[in-house]
Amino acid sequence: MGTRRRFSPEFKAKVVLELIGGVKTPAEVSRGYQLKPQLLSRWKTVLVEQAALVFQSDEQRSQEQARIAELEWS
Repeated sequence: MGTRRRFSPEFKAKVVLELIGGVKTPAEVSRGYQLKPQLLSRWKTVLVEQAALVFQSDEQRSQEQARIAELEWS
């Protein structure tokens, strides 16, 4: 049985941006990186769902981090 490959966040972002850029078809991207189409689809969904976080202010982020820390210590 083979080992699972691990991909960095940077690699995932690069591949998904290539995918949504429209220069290559999803099949071409999949073959080019030897990735299953389902995996590309999952990465794309995550990026689209979390894209708004990129534009979130530092203040909002730190408030959320403080709340998470508070809940973890509870």
